[in-house]
Amino acid sequence: MADIADKSALRDAAAIVLLRESNSGPQVLMGQRGAGAAFMPEKFVFPGGALDQTDAHVPLAHPLNPACAGRLAQGHPAPQALAAAAIRELWEEAGLRLGTPGGWEDPPADWAEFAAAGLRPNAAPLRFFFRAITPPGRPRRFDARFFLAPAEEIAGDPDDFSAACDELSHLHWVDLAEARKLNLPFITEIVLAEAEAIACGEAMAPSVPFFDNATEVSQFRRIA
Repeated sequence: MADIADKSALRDAAAIVLLRESNSGPQVLMGQRGAGAAFMPEKFVFPGGALDQTDAHVPLAHPLNPACAGRLAQGHPAPQALAAAAIRELWEEAGLRLGTPGGWEDPPADWAEFAAAGLRPNAAPLRFFFRAITPPGRPRRFDARFFLAPAEEIAGDPDDFSAACDELSHLHWVDLAEARKLNLPFITEIVLAEAEAIACGEAMAPSVPFFDNATEVSQFRRIA
């Protein structure tokens, strides 16, 4: 059996923290994982998941901004693929398309319905703002990158979750001030705090927080 603390046991992953303004203040999109899920059962999380091989071949309408791509490259050889994975997971788990008009031929199967809407994924609105590695001893481990994105960049109705798969239930927009009352994983609480500070007007830092649990010794670092 492979050592669970071995870096090779990790899967690259990406998630989108989708934000919008409301009369009550900034809101974030969250959903609840099922009780039988192997990873974080019954927890409220952001739409996200593991990187697929096909994500590296998705023709983005617009790429990530260079600063974000440069920080992502410190740990992954294909930053644009991570952006594509985040957009795909938002589409699969919430039924929301972060895209702009444009056609593309022969999309992978998990992108077919996205492409059928006459859209190509748009990474330009994404801002890489957090990274965390799942600690050893968990049934599944991910090297997760978190992206902020504004809901106004969604093509279509941001309240329409009818195209979502059944991986997340209770998909809803929640006030950032109330989100921490949900049943959250510890790392999600930290990501929410970072997102709330930015949403409330605090300038994004020139470096990205990184909770590195690749080994038994946890480290907090920043990616400049």
